[in-house]
Amino acid sequence: MTGQKGFTLIELLIVLVIIGILAAIAIPQFTQTREMAYFAAMKSDVRNLAAQQELYYATNYQYTSSLANLDFVASEAVNVTAAASSSGWSATVTHTALGATEGCAIYYGNATAPTIGSATPAEEGQVVCTN
Repeated sequence: MTGQKGFTLIELLIVLVIIGILAAIAIPQFTQTREMAYFAAMKSDVRNLAAQQELYYATNYQYTSSLANLDFVASEAVNVTAAASSSGWSATVTHTALGATEGCAIYYGNATAPTIGSATPAEEGQVVCTN
């Protein structure tokens, strides 16, 4: 039996335990990072929507709740709901990977401040998210 090469059962078990510990540390970090990416996509879409609304207002002297009129396309899996009047607009944004109570909200002008989950924008033009 001398001269045989290989790993003992103890060595293999130690490697499996180390891999298990690393996985237990990495998986929650991955989940948190993925959620932060979802919120970053929603914030980006809200800012793009605000820019499109202002361009539309400069041309038509009113805001619109139709995303098609704005030529606005949301990011993948991001849902945008907009409401508008002639002198203000508001929007809520959610992500399909998160719950319907998780998302971002914004308003401009005399529009009513929208609420998403427990978040409501305190000031006009402020993007507020639930995270």
